[in-house]
Amino acid sequence: MFGNYLIGLREGLEASLVVCILIAYLVKTGRRDALKPIWIGIGVAVTVALAFGAGLEFGSQELTFEAQELLGGSLSIVAVILVTWMVFWMRRTARHLKAELHGKLDAALRMGTGALVATAFLAVGREGLETALFVWASVRASSDGTYEPLAGVVLGLLTAVLLGWLFYRGALRINLAKFFSWTGGMLVVVAAGVLAYGVHDLQEARFLGGLADKAFDVSATVPPDSWYGTLLKGVFNFQPDPTVLQVTVWALYLIPTLALFLAPIGSGPSVRVKKQKATDEKAETAASAETAG
Repeated sequence: MFGNYLIGLREGLEASLVVCILIAYLVKTGRRDALKPIWIGIGVAVTVALAFGAGLEFGSQELTFEAQELLGGSLSIVAVILVTWMVFWMRRTARHLKAELHGKLDAALRMGTGALVATAFLAVGREGLETALFVWASVRASSDGTYEPLAGVVLGLLTAVLLGWLFYRGALRINLAKFFSWTGGMLVVVAAGVLAYGVHDLQEARFLGGLADKAFDVSATVPPDSWYGTLLKGVFNFQPDPTVLQVTVWALYLIPTLALFLAPIGSGPSVRVKKQKATDEKAETAASAETAG
C-alpha cells in the first residue's frame, strides 16, 4: 500500500504544483478573467486521464488470459520508461518549473482563450496520463485481491491535493528539490518492482521464456499471505519465487538507474553559466576601454 501511496503522492503533487503555479500567476497579475479557461483545461485533462485509466482496467478484462498478460506486461514496461524519464526530468527542472510555466502562460494569454485551455490541458494532461498508466501497472502488480493498493493511490492523490492547496495558501514551505529527490529515489525502487512484474507477465503470456527457471523460492520463509509478505509486496512488489530473468532485469534496471539518479547533477558551472560569465567579462572590458579612452 505504501508504494502505491507514494506513487499517488508524487505524481499527484507534480500536477497540483502545476495547477497552483498557473492559478497563482493569474491571480497575482490581475488576470482572474483567464481562470475559467484554465480550469476548463484542467477539468478536461483530469477527465481524459480517468477515462484512460478506466479503459485500461475494463478493456483488458475482455481479453484472453495470455492477451491480458501480454498487454499488462507491455504497458508495465512502458510505464516504467515514462516514469523513469519523468523522475530524471523533474530532478533537473524542479527549480525552473515555475519560470517555464510562466513563460508558456504569458504566450497563451496573448493568443486567447483557446490557447489558455490548451496550455492547462497539456501541462496537467501529461502528468495525468503518466499517472494513470503507472498507477494501473503498479496496482496490477501489487494487487492481492483487496482494495488496499487502489486505496493507497487515492490517499496519495488526496494528500497531494491538500499539499498543493497549502502551497497555494502559503501555509506550507518545503525544499521541493530535496522532496523530489527523495521521492524520486523511492519511486525508482517501486518502478524496478513493476518492471520485474511486467517481465513475469510476458513470461506467462509465453512471449518470453524462462518461466520455470526460478532464481530462488522463499515462499516458506516469507509467505505471500503473511503481514510481512504483504508489506514487502505492497512496498517493493516483492515476489517470493521470482524467475532468473525477473531478478536479472530488476538488478540491471535498479542499480545503474539509482546510481545515476543519486549522482550530483554537476560539480561545476554549466556551459550556459560559463558563456554568460565570458560575455559579462567582455562587456566590462569594453566599458573600461571606452572610459579610459
